Amino acid sequence: MKTAIVTGGAHGLGAAICARAAKAGYRVGVLDLKRDEAQACAAKLEGTGHVGLQADVTNEHQVKAAFDEFGVAPDLVVNNAGIVRFGPLVEHSIDDFRLVVNINLVGTYIVAREAGNRMIPRGSGSIVNLTSLNAVTPGPGAGAYPATKAAVANLTEHLSLELGPLGIRVNCVAPGFIDAGMSAPIYADPKVRALRGGAVPLRSLGSAEDVANAVIWLASDEAAYVTGHQLVVDGGVAHSVLLQLPRKVD
Repeated sequence: MKTAIVTGGAHGLGAAICARAAKAGYRVGVLDLKRDEAQACAAKLEGTGHVGLQADVTNEHQVKAAFDEFGVAPDLVVNNAGIVRFGPLVEHSIDDFRLVVNINLVGTYIVAREAGNRMIPRGSGSIVNLTSLNAVTPGPGAGAYPATKAAVANLTEHLSLELGPLGIRVNCVAPGFIDAGMSAPIYADPKVRALRGGAVPLRSLGSAEDVANAVIWLASDEAAYVTGHQLVVDGGVAHSVLLQLPRKVD
C-alpha cells in the first residue's frame, strides 16, 4: 500500500488532500498541531490504517518524531501547513513577518528535508509543496505570505535538482481563488464571491477538491516525468490581465 503524510492535514485544503489521497489508495498520516484534530480527520478517511500525527512543522525534533511514529518512509509527503497575516507590509510587525516566514518557508524545508532523507535509501518518492497564486503575482495586503510562497516555489526547484538523481520528484501546486481553507472567510461575503468568481476566466471560484486532485496527480505515475514544476490551479486568472482591461470595440 502507498503511504502519504500531509501537513496541516486536519482542516481546509489539507483535509481535502488527505481525503483524496485515501481515495487514491494511500494510507495517510494526517499531521497537524493538535493530535485530537488530526486523529478525528484520520478516522473519517476512506479505507483503513490512517493515523493522526502531532507536530509543529517549525520544530525539527517534533517532525522527526512524527515521521518515526508513522513507521515507514512515505511514498508521498505534502507540505500544506501554512499561515497568513493580512495587512500592508509597512504596517506589519517584525514578529508577524518572521512567524509567517518560519512556518511557510522554514517549516516546509524541515518537513521536505525529513521526507527526502527517508526516501533516499528507497530511491523513490514524491514531495508536493503548496505555494499560491501569490507566488506568481503577489497580492497587496497579504503581508509576508507572497514572499514566502515565492521562496517555496524556488525551494521546490532547488530540491528537485538535488533529489531527482536519487529517484525523488519534487513539485508544487499554486492554488488561486479557492473557496476553502484560509480564504473561506473572504468568500463569506457574497459580493466578494461574485466579484472574484466573475474575474476568473472559467467564471467560478476553485474548490479544495480542485487543489487535491492536482496534488494527487503530481504524485501519480501519470506525472512520472514531471519534477521541479509549479502547477497553477487558478482557472486561468494569473494570465487574465488583458481580459480585465477595456479594449476599443468597432
